[in-house]
Formats: sequence, C-alpha cells, structure tokens
Amino acid sequence: MSDSAGQPASVALFGTSADPPTLGHRSLLAGLSQRYPLVRTWASDNPFKSHGAPLAVRAALLEAVVEGLGSPNLRLDQSLSSPRALDTLERAARQWPQAELVFVVGSDLLPQIQRWYAADEILRRCRLAVVPRLGWPLDSLQIDQLNRRGGQVEVLPLQIPATASSAIRRHPDPQLVPPELWQVLLEQNLYGLRSCQASRPPLR
Repeated sequence: MSDSAGQPASVALFGTSADPPTLGHRSLLAGLSQRYPLVRTWASDNPFKSHGAPLAVRAALLEAVVEGLGSPNLRLDQSLSSPRALDTLERAARQWPQAELVFVVGSDLLPQIQRWYAADEILRRCRLAVVPRLGWPLDSLQIDQLNRRGGQVEVLPLQIPATASSAIRRHPDPQLVPPELWQVLLEQNLYGLRSCQASRPPLR
C-alpha cells in the first residue's frame, strides 16, 4: 500500500553477502515480497569475512534469484550496499523519506546488533525484523535489550530452509542452490559446483 504521494507505507531492506545465494535466500525474499509493499535487497561485503567471489559476481547471482522470483515489488538495488547498516538506512531514507524502513536480519545476527557501529541510531531509524534460522534460536533477552535501547523489534513468522552459504562453500551441494544460478556458476566455475554438474536439480 502507498500513500497519496506514491510513497510505500513500508520498505523491507535485506542485505546479504550472497556468497552464494541459497534456497534460504530465495525463500526469504519470496516471503518478504508477500508481506511488504516494497522489498529491496543487495549483495554486501562483510568486513569480518573472506568471500568466495567478488562483490559484482555475488550481486549478479542475487539478481538472478530476484528475477527468477518475478515479484513486481522486489528488486535488487546495489546502491544500498554498504558494510555499515547506518549508511544503508541513510540512503534508503533519501529514496523513501515518508516510508517506514524495515531492516531484515537473520536470528544469527541478533547477538551482534548491539555492537554494530552507531547501534542506537540504527535502532532509531528503522523497525528491525528478525527472521528465525534453524540452529540460531531467538533470545528474548536480546530482543528486550534492543527494545529498551529504543528499538522496534519484530519476529517474522517465516519458515526458511536450513541452508547456509558457508556450508555450500565447504561442501558444494547442487540441491541447496537456486536453479536459476546454475548458468553463471558453471560458466565461472564458482564454489566448486562445476564438479557437481551431473547431479544438479532440473530448472523449473
């Protein structure tokens, strides 16, 4: 839903290293596009991680997932990409000055948020939406602490497949990779998946 000026009531923002994108990323983006009037995603560099592919390649992989979903309110926007969440929120606020910004994170990141750069400012600028991930149970104490610091934390009732990019990097498994990514993965021989070509799932 949008207001009379054409601004969406809310914008869901989901950044990820997408190294590589998994069926979990695909499921999450599909769920967000059904809950929010506008969804934007991007590939990002995590300064605390080493990555298996350059940022431009990971952005192209994530865009392929977005295009495969075909949701009109979902788009990749690399201009929002930054290692700092505050930078992303400032850029998003310039694009949608009247919209509520919903910053989406997995439950695995919940313990880190209070240590993020300018955490209080981040919590002031957005609603924080937490997506449960298997193996990373929600900690109600951490949520309470964020709310006491001025946050607005909500837990999204989404069921995400138990897939992780790190697991694919360690043990390449075609069954965990969205089918629309195969052409790029094979052409560029990324993540060791070329050796698994015979067992890749069929395109749908």
